[in-house]
Amino acid sequence: MNLQGRTVLLTGATGGLGHAIARALRARGASLVLSGRRAEVLEPLAAETGGRTIAADLSARDDVERLVAEAGDVDVLVANAGLPADGPVLEYTAEQIDRAIDVNLRAPLHLGRVFAEAMVQRGGGHLVFVSSLSGKVATANSGLYSATKFGLRGFASGLRQDLKGTGVSASCIFPSGIADAGMFADSGVKLPLGAGTKTPADVGAAVVRAIERDVAEIDVATIGERAWGLLGQLAPATMARINHRFGGNEIAAAISGSEAHRSKR
Repeated sequence: MNLQGRTVLLTGATGGLGHAIARALRARGASLVLSGRRAEVLEPLAAETGGRTIAADLSARDDVERLVAEAGDVDVLVANAGLPADGPVLEYTAEQIDRAIDVNLRAPLHLGRVFAEAMVQRGGGHLVFVSSLSGKVATANSGLYSATKFGLRGFASGLRQDLKGTGVSASCIFPSGIADAGMFADSGVKLPLGAGTKTPADVGAAVVRAIERDVAEIDVATIGERAWGLLGQLAPATMARINHRFGGNEIAAAISGSEAHRSKR
């Protein structure tokens, strides 16, 4: 799809990754509809990118329906909003579990289904779901978060096959450790020397590439992280032992225990 002049609804636009994705889409000529919970953060981004804003809390189902109605016809959905939802599963209340599922999984699934139907009727469109490398490999302190992100991968893959031949397609993006923005950066935890990270701009470029080239899945990760992800899918028990042996679980615990993450449960 050529993004020039296309209308794109971007959720989670108030975060650092959302800002980077918005700028990447605008640079390709897209017309933006920016959504997030904080109107005061959306407005400056809208002024910068020429977009319009819809403040909505995706944990509130009425807000999800209102977002659909106010967004109108869109050519592209980029479902980027998400909660950290990390830490030991036993720490979560039923209400916190429901909130994580509503924001990370139910809302993007519902938005994807509704907008896909309209796109099929018009004969074209694209849906992008921003998952995580934790949507391919689960670790300690990631059970709930990984469950939602694994779900996004399954939905995007199945939907893509359902849509074959309609002129509409779906993609999934898998960021790993991202410097300067996003959930990892918010935690303030430092990775071990040599671990490496990617940038918010890399995520924005991946979203654009997925749309313009109709790529099913894109990892935004270093070579080492990609190898870790592949091993984790092929031999999850082995990867679990490696994480335990070399401190991966301790890093995950530090990230999930940060105030920035705990306050968003």
